[in-house]
Amino acid sequence: MKKKLSLRDQDPHLNRELQRYQNPLPSREWIITVLDKHGVPITISDLAKKLSIQSDEMAFFERRIQAMARDGQILINRRGAICAADKLALVKCRVEIHKDDFGFAIPINPDGAGDFVLYARQLRGLMNGDIVMIRPTGTTDRRGRREGQVIDIMERANKDVVGRLTIEHGVAMLVPEDKRLGANIILQPDSIGKAKPGQVLVATIESYPDSHRAAVARVTEILGDYADSGMEIEIAVRKYHLPHQFSQACLEEAKHIPDHVLPSETQHRIDLRALPLITIDGETARDFDDAVYAEKIGRNYRLVVAIADVSHYVHPDSPIDQDAEERATSVYFPRRVIPMLPEKLSNGICSLNPQVDRLCMVCDMIITYAGNVKSYQFYPAVMQSHARLTYNQAWDWISQQKTEDTIQKQVMTLYKLYQILQKKRHQRGAMEFESTETQMLFDNHGKIKRIVPVVRNDAHKLIEECMLVTNVCAAEFLLKHKHTALFRNHTGPTTERLTTLREQLNLLGLQLQGGDNPTPQNYAELAGLIQDRTDKDMILVMLLRSMQQAVYEPKNLGHFGLAYPSYTHFTSPIRRYPDLVVHRSIKAILNKQQYQPKSWVELGIHCSMAERRADDASRDVENWLKTYYMVDKVGEEFEGTISGVASFGVFVTLDNIYIDGLIHISDLGEDYFDYRPELMTIVGERSGVRFSLGDKVRVKVVRADLDTSKIDLTLIKDESQPKKRKTKTRKATISNSRSAAKSNTGTKTPKNTTKPQAKHKKKRSNSR
Repeated sequence: MKKKLSLRDQDPHLNRELQRYQNPLPSREWIITVLDKHGVPITISDLAKKLSIQSDEMAFFERRIQAMARDGQILINRRGAICAADKLALVKCRVEIHKDDFGFAIPINPDGAGDFVLYARQLRGLMNGDIVMIRPTGTTDRRGRREGQVIDIMERANKDVVGRLTIEHGVAMLVPEDKRLGANIILQPDSIGKAKPGQVLVATIESYPDSHRAAVARVTEILGDYADSGMEIEIAVRKYHLPHQFSQACLEEAKHIPDHVLPSETQHRIDLRALPLITIDGETARDFDDAVYAEKIGRNYRLVVAIADVSHYVHPDSPIDQDAEERATSVYFPRRVIPMLPEKLSNGICSLNPQVDRLCMVCDMIITYAGNVKSYQFYPAVMQSHARLTYNQAWDWISQQKTEDTIQKQVMTLYKLYQILQKKRHQRGAMEFESTETQMLFDNHGKIKRIVPVVRNDAHKLIEECMLVTNVCAAEFLLKHKHTALFRNHTGPTTERLTTLREQLNLLGLQLQGGDNPTPQNYAELAGLIQDRTDKDMILVMLLRSMQQAVYEPKNLGHFGLAYPSYTHFTSPIRRYPDLVVHRSIKAILNKQQYQPKSWVELGIHCSMAERRADDASRDVENWLKTYYMVDKVGEEFEGTISGVASFGVFVTLDNIYIDGLIHISDLGEDYFDYRPELMTIVGERSGVRFSLGDKVRVKVVRADLDTSKIDLTLIKDESQPKKRKTKTRKATISNSRSAAKSNTGTKTPKNTTKPQAKHKKKRSNSR
């Protein structure tokens, strides 16, 4: 009688596994088949028994199960039971909650079918950022968004929460600063200590919410009063979970890094110390990534761009590297920077300070009179910066054509090369969307004195062009040698966004050339045609929104906005982790080696996420500071300009102080108002009164609310409307965060049923 094979020995892939391992475990495919046949979730110990896993194999079996769960082949639920993901037809997603009681489940591995919409009842027990398993229902909502059911919470995103203490019916509660976290959190009474209601606290969650109970947390830190100087930054750091304290291991390693270049470190490097390299940065800059030099060679130019050699000091998987990777970028707030690297590196040995030896990685280029890179080479070098210039200082020299000494002559040579590169940029069709950027000036007490526009002169653009051409050479070098790295990809418009853009432009009497595949040149040509229009800013926002966000990815897809077939970030390794790994990749090529992090894909996703996180945190702080700036201006009047139109009202920018605001649609007058998205206009149904971009208004400040970062205004005068129109005092609400207000509040009989659009702020792509 033939002996019956055990379930483990029935594995149809056993021969394949025997070729890989001496004592193979059951294959992944067979484990999934066994789970399918079992029919119900099973514990790992019971599954091990079914598959005859021996005690000395258990650790390896558990590792295989965890790897399968990580790859989405199986699901391990909260009870520790294993389920076949395919059988459940589950999709692993990250939850993004909107403050208006709905949200989305965004697939971790996009399947092309879009996100899942989640409603209030499905969000019970969830918090923003949680990783969940979604079962598609096969249905869509009225907007065509697919619906799904939350099956299980795989991972909680929030451990520590920042908020303000409140007492409700004798119960201590934490009101989260991040409104996307939902309901208030109950605090353990014995953890409150001396905290007072209204103060800002940090608490660690001990039990997460479910459909019937609120979350419970324990206070771990009392930050202070809400209006304390610098509190807005402390809140943003914790709200966005920004790593802001270096590990002890990182600090210990930094202590042992020398504060000057050692003679032994200059060996096997090109000596550029005699070359008059210079740095040109802002007045307040403290870390200098890049130095430049140019000289005329016949009809061509030699351009040398030296970048701080951070990779010499920060080695893969070292404590400093682990902290740098976690941060992925430096975060810039008004009056404070959270650096990616410890100060000893960022402002010390890695910063290209003047008149001291520094190690660098160099891109040495020959650029033709037509602006083409004829040749380039990368090499490690030792250098000295011969001067630390500011943008304004360099621009003064350029404006006055100063050539009295070597450094001034060097600046003029760089400027002549810049003019060639700028001409090439226009020929290439790269987009240049200029929007007003502002800077806050503070007094000695940390209060804003005034907000001023930042003027970009040609010295800024000179350095930018030098960095752009260097980054392109780095991308080409990596592709030429077939070495994987992180490319800076920026893709053009999707079909849906392009259709929307063309509809909007047609109604404005404009047309984007290029058919179904417009080029950057087509965008640039259209941008050039609208420079004298009052609605120029609105149209530029339309053009930007039609394109996708720039991201870091290991596969090169090109940079649409800059019109480059390949592009990467090489020039800022002190403040950006992708630049650091590009340096490592280039060094590996030079040494005939390979550099390989744990996962290029995961690293790209993490760096892209960290970049957005830093932007959001910085924007939050700026919005709060602008509101604080307006507190003592209650009762004052300002001129303003309508700078945006949405379904829920019109946005206004206050002249000279550059604070954006919103006049809600319910406060526009005694009429039924219709939002005309195709014209970006709100029109009174009876009166015919129109609210359009560029219209001037006069307002009085009546309230500044620090809790919500909103400023209430009264509309005093509307110069854009006909004189015969009878006006009443109307209330206007400014939201510095430009968050979408609800369109159904305050209107007598709302005619507009279109839901608000949340995103409407101008944003330039990161090109440098």
